[in-house]
Amino acid sequence: MKEPGFGTRCVHAGEGHNPYGAHATPIYQTSTYVFDNAEQAAEIFSGASGYRYIRSAPNTPTHAAFIEKICSLEGGEAGLAFSSGMAAEIALVLSMLKKGDHLLSTNIIYGGTFGLFSSLMTKFGIEVSFVDTTNEEIIRRGLQENTKMIFLESPANPTMAISDISLIGKIARDAGAILAVDNTFATPYFQRPLCLGADVVVESCTKYIGGHGDLLGGVAVAGREIIQKMKRPAVLAGGTMGTHEAWLCLRGLKTLHLRMERHAKNAMQLAQFLHSHPRVSRVNYPGLASHPQHALASRQMSGWGGMLSFEVKGGIDAGQRLMNSLKLCSLAVSLGSVDTLVEHPASMTHAVMPREMRESLGISDGLVRVSVGIEDEEDILQDFAEGLEKI
Repeated sequence: MKEPGFGTRCVHAGEGHNPYGAHATPIYQTSTYVFDNAEQAAEIFSGASGYRYIRSAPNTPTHAAFIEKICSLEGGEAGLAFSSGMAAEIALVLSMLKKGDHLLSTNIIYGGTFGLFSSLMTKFGIEVSFVDTTNEEIIRRGLQENTKMIFLESPANPTMAISDISLIGKIARDAGAILAVDNTFATPYFQRPLCLGADVVVESCTKYIGGHGDLLGGVAVAGREIIQKMKRPAVLAGGTMGTHEAWLCLRGLKTLHLRMERHAKNAMQLAQFLHSHPRVSRVNYPGLASHPQHALASRQMSGWGGMLSFEVKGGIDAGQRLMNSLKLCSLAVSLGSVDTLVEHPASMTHAVMPREMRESLGISDGLVRVSVGIEDEEDILQDFAEGLEKI
């Protein structure tokens, strides 16, 4: 039988985790479980299938439904739900790396991930290097004998740089390392890293998976062996996703395909408008032919996504005037919500990076990042047009 389409799986995969025939998967609001007898309790705590405590995977039937759905969409065998995307990354690194190992990371990366890798992981004796993962030669030069993981963001936050997942997956395998990909910007609707050669995918559910700016969560999807290794650090670190958040993610995924189409359509219109505007010097959007990895994105992704960034002529003062002038769009961090959000990476999401590093990566003081929402495109364009006129 033919596998159902992506949209059908968004709606139906993972549903039915209830004993009473409820149409919508219920929120199983419990922290612990009652056993029939001591023998059953001993079996489950020894590894037999069954629920025992909300912090231990499997957590609740609500979590199980969410994980089944996201695994279907990402193309993975197993997954774990976390209280945030950062909790997912911490469990991944602590399960895969030990003192003396080397992590090779993309250099254009979310500020929180940069802080995790550059400050916290090094305290555990894990070596970390940041390199340009859009350049094959630089990647190969960055490998060490003790490299055990390559970590990518593609598209990268906030410059939208694209890394070749298939190529880097082969490089990682040849080096005896695993490839991890943060797929938050693209989502499985536009990019499926596991099918391209990655070993594990992490996403912030706070963004497009939830989709409405009302939850905090993260997820990791991979083969069963990697997820099994991640379970112990996940349980001990305590970063378990709440049951209500799991339900919100489950609900959000039902419309992921519809939302992502609208996000991408609006983002392309805004990117084209900004590209031709005299007060904008540069637009970063993989859907534009001017993007340096446009051809790679065309092969690797099925669409361009809802994220873009652009540089305003006039530096930080002009960027701040623009953001202060917008009426429809909100000034806020995070992304992937149904409404359009703008932020200033240099002073907000990427302020943790040293200034020299930010500027060398193209994260200038004049760079503005936009998470394009699903409003009517004419209203978004009008808001930016009026804002740009005021600078």
